[in-house]
Amino acid sequence: MTDTLLDSGTVIEQARAVDKLVDFGSDDWREPLEILCRSLREEAQLNAMGIAIMHQRLVDILSTRLRVQWWLTQYPEILDEEIVEPLVIAGLPRTGTTMLHRTIAADPRMSAPLWYEVRFPSPALDWDFSAAGDRRITDAKAEVKAMVDANPDLMSIHPMDAMGPDEDIMLLEQSFLSYNIQAFANVPSFDAWVESQDHTPGYAYFRTLLQFLQWQKRKAGQEGQRWALKAPHHLHFMDLVFKTFPDAKVVQSHRDPIETIPSLASLIAGVWVIYSDAADPVEVGRQWAQKFARGMQRTMEVRSELPPDRFLDLWFKDTVTQPLEEIEKVYAFLGMDLTYAAREEMQRWQTFNRRELRPPHEYTLDQFGFSEQGLAEQFAGYRQAFILSRSDGG
Repeated sequence: MTDTLLDSGTVIEQARAVDKLVDFGSDDWREPLEILCRSLREEAQLNAMGIAIMHQRLVDILSTRLRVQWWLTQYPEILDEEIVEPLVIAGLPRTGTTMLHRTIAADPRMSAPLWYEVRFPSPALDWDFSAAGDRRITDAKAEVKAMVDANPDLMSIHPMDAMGPDEDIMLLEQSFLSYNIQAFANVPSFDAWVESQDHTPGYAYFRTLLQFLQWQKRKAGQEGQRWALKAPHHLHFMDLVFKTFPDAKVVQSHRDPIETIPSLASLIAGVWVIYSDAADPVEVGRQWAQKFARGMQRTMEVRSELPPDRFLDLWFKDTVTQPLEEIEKVYAFLGMDLTYAAREEMQRWQTFNRRELRPPHEYTLDQFGFSEQGLAEQFAGYRQAFILSRSDGG
């Protein structure tokens, strides 16, 4: 069963069968798909649910690529959409970036990619440009419900809403050049291959998908002035963020990795156990601490080569205790006025999404093979530059 469902040929054939389309555009997805399928079959130790879900995810990605190519052929003006001065929120996971992003997205002048849009960036071929006629929404709600039903603890760690703003890493996953699939399963050989690759093509396709989503939003009557993007993943490729979006403005959120990395490991381990009965939380910790230590170092190197006004630094404790005051800093950084109407919408979102309304998120460091000393050493340069220099510890 595993060999059949996770065979690249089977996935390609089933993707083409969805809409009877054959044109994928470029073929740069073929090599990573082959490597990923092999890694899923031979290394991930997926259970029956994991096999079925990963199979469907691969089919969805390829059928989406076919649809995107169809839409681009029918409406070549999509590629004329201008992405102007996007706000990019980045920081280690668990540093308040989700709350910050979703609060800012309450401002109708900001365009944020919604969960169903990043999971399914292309509508069906017969989409009528209305929400009522968009089958992606139904599919996304069903998928989120299935994940939460399989592991209810996920909602205490990272609340998911099919209709809410979410991370654009899933747009990067559409090229198979991202670390997103690694959050679902243990695929070490694929992960090593991805880390060795030039991710420029992935970011180029990311931009194309963002143009497509912007065009869709305009067709649906939405008129956001600029994108509000968010993904900790961008820390790994901050040079490509600016290569792809030369006028991007980056907000980097900070919090001690001794607090954030174990929390991240808890989130990812909570997903791995859905799809594999052999998921190892210590392996989760090893992989992801190492990954983000390298990513943070990379961002610090990029920052050292750019003018300081390309970044705004915020700290988790401030974002949590005085969110609107910190958002005022973001708007000043963007050169935008934080209007009364925008502030009211943000305050309304904050009221209905308070952290204390969700169950507590509980874990220990040793669950994931961590120690405070080990994490402090792994992130020593970052902690010295952004955490230890603050009297409150960040």
